[in-house]
Amino acid sequence: MILNVELVPDTCWYSNVRSNVSAKTWLRISQEVSAAANMRCQICGRVGVRHARECHELWHYDDLRFVQRLDGLLALCPECHAVKHMGRSIATGAGAQALAWLAEINSFSPAEALQTVRSAFAIHRSRSQHRWSLDVSLLTTRYRVTLLPNGQERI
Repeated sequence: MILNVELVPDTCWYSNVRSNVSAKTWLRISQEVSAAANMRCQICGRVGVRHARECHELWHYDDLRFVQRLDGLLALCPECHAVKHMGRSIATGAGAQALAWLAEINSFSPAEALQTVRSAFAIHRSRSQHRWSLDVSLLTTRYRVTLLPNGQERI
């Protein structure tokens, strides 16, 4: 699968890179990610229709220790980013378009795309039953951000 759905557990909403760094730092990081991707979506290779690219956080979930760890950042076009955040896309009325894009990029039938979304929501429901610790240590090693012990950027 080229493009997948990544639903953040309900208990992790608003706890992410952007909530732990200044707007200036987030802009710098997202520009670095875009530049490294040659200003193109790292999934489909396009430049977005509304704007060129958005910075997407790649998370690894340790389902035994309940740790949400930042594993990387991707430059995505708005359409691919909408698929990654299918829950938000559905809530804002853009779910059908995101589902169609998921099918197109992966050469899925509509039924296969829908099953992919259903599977992602099943994982989401399970993970949303737990409190997660946030590990954004990648920010210090890869993006030169000084973090305080609570994970917030030292400004």
